[in-house]
Amino acid sequence: MVTTAATLSPLLWEQKNLRRAVQAAGVTLWSWNVDTDALAMDDAAYDLWGVARSTDVTFEDLSAHIHPADRDRVRAAFNATRAIIGPYEIDFRIMIGDELRWISARGQGDDEGIVQRIMFGIFLDVTGRKQAEEGRELLAGEMSHRVKNLLSIASGLTSITSRSTSTTKDMARELTQRLTALGRAHDLVRPLPGQTATASALLGDLLTVLLAPYDDLGAFSGRIRVSVPRMRVGDSSTTILAMIIHELATNSLKYGALSVENGLLDVSCSARDEAVTIMWTERGGPVVTQPTQPPGYGSRLIERSVTGHLGGAISYHWAPEGLVVTLNVSPDRLAQ
Repeated sequence: MVTTAATLSPLLWEQKNLRRAVQAAGVTLWSWNVDTDALAMDDAAYDLWGVARSTDVTFEDLSAHIHPADRDRVRAAFNATRAIIGPYEIDFRIMIGDELRWISARGQGDDEGIVQRIMFGIFLDVTGRKQAEEGRELLAGEMSHRVKNLLSIASGLTSITSRSTSTTKDMARELTQRLTALGRAHDLVRPLPGQTATASALLGDLLTVLLAPYDDLGAFSGRIRVSVPRMRVGDSSTTILAMIIHELATNSLKYGALSVENGLLDVSCSARDEAVTIMWTERGGPVVTQPTQPPGYGSRLIERSVTGHLGGAISYHWAPEGLVVTLNVSPDRLAQ
């Protein structure tokens, strides 16, 4: 038997098969009475919104699930749909318990398609797409921040090297050594997949690699002093801790003790069963005052890394003689 378009047409247009296509696309359906505010939705839409399927709902009922930051915007957009010419689309967040979802509502404006005062449209769960977009924006922001920091670091290292050398040849040699050390430190902040430097297995080795580019006389023999117990750091925590130390050192080089010739940095650590405490203490730099501006990207990055990845807390003491940063992290997280 030869299959033709004519023989396939009934199968193509069967309602149950069209429903399968809608379900496969993740589309949920709604209709809205523009006079009474009553909403009707298919089962998938009720599930998407976390509403019992037997419940009669209005737009105001659904508004209770919309994220507070989006609620007024969404209400205004829906009220304005009849003034919109052609198709419209609006993305917003909803809260189902503690779970956040992104929804895209789409329909036809300007009274087009209204049947007996009822408008029609769809809801799409676009959470995955929004999370991917947020991830790309976060990565772009972090990359921009890193590039600016690296340029500042290169300028600061050049200044440090000029103070500790007397000839252009010596300066070129030492600057090359510092930039090479900075490259090794950067590898710890952004390692290749499955690759972690052997030196990062111990906390002291990790700090040696990270802080070597900033010491006038080589790691721990000059103005940078480190006193830490023999402690192993796990692979995943190595990257996070390296990023934190790298950020603190960058800020010190730009604004703190490492920005001047006589500035000193002490890094110490004490370990107990319930917490590992790392103290970052700067002395001899410019007079310190607590920032009045909201935390910048780097500070937020450190906060997120300490509280999230290391299961700990970070505090700052803005003493006039120098900044003191205290990191309290979980021993179990540090070993991971």
